[in-house]
Amino acid sequence: MPFTPYHFGPSGFIGLALRKWLDIPVFVLANVIVDLEVLVLRLLGVGWPIHRYFHTLLIGAAAGILWALAAWPLRNVFKKIMQILRIPYETSLWKMLVSGILGVWLHVVIDSIYHWDVCLFWPSKVKPLYAFVTKQQVETICLVFVIPAFVLYILTVILSWKKIRAEIAAEKERK
Repeated sequence: MPFTPYHFGPSGFIGLALRKWLDIPVFVLANVIVDLEVLVLRLLGVGWPIHRYFHTLLIGAAAGILWALAAWPLRNVFKKIMQILRIPYETSLWKMLVSGILGVWLHVVIDSIYHWDVCLFWPSKVKPLYAFVTKQQVETICLVFVIPAFVLYILTVILSWKKIRAEIAAEKERK
């Protein structure tokens, strides 16, 4: 992707759709964390390729695990942010680990379609997904995913609000 924000559509949609099994903040931010490799390599002027080890399934999984372990102490911060966003949030270390790995993998798969230098199955140099669709199509698909992600967010907020109202009503009836 030319810019990491393109990843927010698919990651937001998948994170919300699978929120029972995924930690949304860890999953979505894993799609950003992996591009730190590109930023560092550009700042250091290392040259091409700029998508190296973190942009592979093997090392990407390790990066996802490291991100999840780093995010574990932030779980209460994530919970407060999710409360502000009105999204129910329950997590566990296992959920965060799975989310970190899958979040990085989603990013890497999208990038492997878009960028010529991503070796998804490193150390193999085979690039089975590169140019599977055009770059414009990848960008469009990623942007289009913002719509169902937004719809899922609104539905999640509405369902959460209804659940809270039902719990309040049940509590009043008990008194």
